[in-house]
Amino acid sequence: QVQLVESGGGSVQSGGSLRLSCVASGYNMACMGWFRQTPGTGREGVAAIYTDHGSPFYADSVEGRFTASRDNAKNTVYLQMNSLKPEDTAMYYCAIVRRCSDETWGRPDQVLYWGQGTQVTVSS
Repeated sequence: QVQLVESGGGSVQSGGSLRLSCVASGYNMACMGWFRQTPGTGREGVAAIYTDHGSPFYADSVEGRFTASRDNAKNTVYLQMNSLKPEDTAMYYCAIVRRCSDETWGRPDQVLYWGQGTQVTVSS
């Protein structure tokens, strides 16, 4: 049984920071992605990471503000979110993605398993 359990969401003011965590069980972590969803945007890729020393993928909207990392010994991936903006408000989902490549990392139709989601709210 594959399970992805997220934590770390909350409510912060503009410019604040949050750190999301995702603990995976029942699956050897490969390409791990972070997605977010709002009524206006649907579900979109935010970041993805494959190896400890590989370069993560980032959406243009979060480049330079968000950092994805992973700890294979703990079966855990993280998303450090700094300089948060109101437009970052969304439900954030951890996911196992089929491949970490330029064409697939941020596509919802390439996701094999989803976490339950955690709410991030950024106020102005």
